[in-house]
Amino acid sequence: MNTIQLDKLWQAGREFLGVRYPILCGAMTWISDSTLVKAVGREGGFGCLAAGNMPGDMLAEEIERCFDSASTPFAVNLVTIAPNFPAHKEAVLASKAPVVIFAGNFPKRKDVAEMKAAGKKVVAFASTDSIAAQMVRFGVDALFLEGSEAGGHIGHVSLIILLQQVLFKNPGVPIFVAGGIATGRMMAHLLLMGAAGVQMGTRFVMSEECTAHPNLKARFAKARAREAMSTPEYDKRLPIVAVRALKNKSSEEFSRLQFELLKQLDAGAIGHAEAQFQVESFWMGGLRKAAIDGDVEHGSCMAGQSVGLVDRVQPMQAIIAELISDAEAELGAVKERLG
Repeated sequence: MNTIQLDKLWQAGREFLGVRYPILCGAMTWISDSTLVKAVGREGGFGCLAAGNMPGDMLAEEIERCFDSASTPFAVNLVTIAPNFPAHKEAVLASKAPVVIFAGNFPKRKDVAEMKAAGKKVVAFASTDSIAAQMVRFGVDALFLEGSEAGGHIGHVSLIILLQQVLFKNPGVPIFVAGGIATGRMMAHLLLMGAAGVQMGTRFVMSEECTAHPNLKARFAKARAREAMSTPEYDKRLPIVAVRALKNKSSEEFSRLQFELLKQLDAGAIGHAEAQFQVESFWMGGLRKAAIDGDVEHGSCMAGQSVGLVDRVQPMQAIIAELISDAEAELGAVKERLG
């Protein structure tokens, strides 16, 4: 594919990731498995394996599957607030996975140092400018700026603000951006701003190769951007890492769960650690219901607001080709407008 103009913009991202196109498929629990990772890699992109909350031995097996056949570089995404995070960390340290991405919350300095000592490139999310600075001090090799438009666990700041707070200040490491991105035209403009690459999640759920249940894909195809809503936090005693998902009965159930847990905290019937565990367990179970079982009413249909930009299922090859051709065309149009 013709990437003459893109090559001038995304070279740092290509070199860091070791792939033709620094287009990343985000890590989505129960969705971003070895099948999706390899499908993205075959087309020149970069896949991210989602650890979610699977058992440590299962994650080790999934990592090995990513190396089957002629696989390309990929990352393992670890959710730091997942109950099985310690087992996940050990599985990655013992593996040949070249890149680790810390998500869900922020890694400790020790986590970063251990991964780097094991020869891994380390990437962390930065939901604010202060967190970005802290992660760079901790020694991460690259940053992810993910705006609140994204699906799944999100921060509270939109991508357009993060770009101005962090990307424009050039913190000295490659910066990949995510949140609300689904088109090649937007990708072109983000690269012009200085991004090393872009990550998409919702767009890749709508690939033929994605193993997510057909019911979930059909729900995405009909959804509007405003249906992808962020979960509220009702009391600071039960801190919630906000989750963006399509509004359904599961959303209502989560609100009721929070109120019930707060009642139990008031009565001293439960501790903060157990309450937090139940919150995270709710989402892990809800994701499986939607992505694997196809229950899009009672399961968690995590999606970014970019769900309003996707309306059909396509082969992975067609998705990547469309992103690149549209990005190249947009860069040509920008050049023409500039004279």
